[in-house]
Amino acid sequence: MVDFGETLKELRQRAGLTQKQLAERLWVSKATVSYYEQSLRYPSPEILVKISGVFHVSTDYLLGLKEKKQTLDVTDLPDEDIEFLKAAIELLRKKNMK
Repeated sequence: MVDFGETLKELRQRAGLTQKQLAERLWVSKATVSYYEQSLRYPSPEILVKISGVFHVSTDYLLGLKEKKQTLDVTDLPDEDIEFLKAAIELLRKKNMK
């Protein structure tokens, strides 16, 4: 079973953020982030959604319900580029199902 605290700490470190920087983005205290990472406290659903947004992962991934992190950040891409990517993904899925 995936530990939420370990997952959060790993994501934070990979992003190059300190606990204080993450706390500022979430509007919580540095101590709260520390408690989350130690699994002494768990975030509210609202904060969980904020964490998923900061790291571009699903809440399922954060909670250990989905083992493989699969995200594609399309922020700032025009709609036509996003549609192109969706079509390419579908083609790859069909190709790999054979």
